[in-house]
Amino acid sequence: MNKLTLDDIKALEARHVVTTYKRQPVAFVRGSGCRLYDVDGREYLDLISGIGVASLGHAHPGLAAAIADQASTLLHTSNLYYHPLQGHVAARLTKLSGLARAFFANSGTEAVEGCLKFARRYWYTQGITTRTNFVALENAFGGRTMGALSVTWDEHYRLPFQPLVGQVTFVRPGDVAGLEAAVNATTAAIIAEPIQGEGGIRPLTKEFAQAITNTCRRTGTLYISDEVQTGLGRTGYPFYFPVLGLEPDLVSVGKALGSGVPVGAMLMSERVANAISPGDHGTTYGGNLLACRAALFFLEQLMDHGLLDHVKAVGPLFERRLRALALKHPVIVETRGVGLMQGLQLAVDATPIVDAARQRGLLVNRTNEKVVRMLPPLTIEAADIDRAVDILDEVFAAVGAEVHA
Repeated sequence: MNKLTLDDIKALEARHVVTTYKRQPVAFVRGSGCRLYDVDGREYLDLISGIGVASLGHAHPGLAAAIADQASTLLHTSNLYYHPLQGHVAARLTKLSGLARAFFANSGTEAVEGCLKFARRYWYTQGITTRTNFVALENAFGGRTMGALSVTWDEHYRLPFQPLVGQVTFVRPGDVAGLEAAVNATTAAIIAEPIQGEGGIRPLTKEFAQAITNTCRRTGTLYISDEVQTGLGRTGYPFYFPVLGLEPDLVSVGKALGSGVPVGAMLMSERVANAISPGDHGTTYGGNLLACRAALFFLEQLMDHGLLDHVKAVGPLFERRLRALALKHPVIVETRGVGLMQGLQLAVDATPIVDAARQRGLLVNRTNEKVVRMLPPLTIEAADIDRAVDILDEVFAAVGAEVHA
């Protein structure tokens, strides 16, 4: 195949690809560690890692060797049969989370969808057919399938596809009275991210987390912890729900788990698992050998080879550098986040900052309109954090000068 230019790629997609994405004007063809290279060979420092997916960075040699070995051995047999890897990955995930069982999917959205489905199944098994509704949070993002979309707050995602799944009541994070009023005898589960990702990197307070726990205990309502973005090391913890004292019955997992190979999982307590019968859920690809091999390699790196300790070491540096940046530039209203999950709340739309950073060779992301989101590979080194913040310093100085010109 002849080398394509950016214009060639854009023209080809314009003819054949459904245009739901507002892509930035760059096409990547190669990666290495925390760096990506475009069609013209230009290097970029990547602080978004495929939206938190490339947890081991790009082209990790150990991961490449593992999935190449698996591809040359056996890729897929379906869930009609056993294979040796699902149990190993499930054992790792249950040990890390403290939940009893795992069910494998292909993405975080599918994991959220499955958690909603299993929550309803739990009540149906108890003979209670009226507990079908959900309580979610303002600024929440669950995904784009019909169930996950139903618990996604932003109306512009939901409106064209209504009616969605069941009744969902959205509560403002921190509004304890609102939470208590929203949960009633028709509520199957509360679903909440410990740190909202797409909603602007917004950690729940421990007080509100305690209110979720208290409400679930009082009413018997299930709690679904959506850890698709926060889970598996990004915050410096295997999961963030224990840090807040949350007690989930179900946990959705995705993004980092496969380091780029699509895989998700639903983790659940024994009581929820016991309510599920054969045939209640299924997936052709979920938990295939390639996905499980990638997940197993990642989990080994995270827990056995020092990756989690590395995040605990570099995360505070990242936080300190961003706080110092905010003190220097008044357009930054607030810094939020934990570990390698960070957001800068701006007083203006974040698009000019994202564009200017990319032009200087730094990739960050705009979310919730005025938030610059950063989800670097978990392998990022201190020198790259320093370089990234130095570039942001230049960007804010330049954009700030334009704003005040």
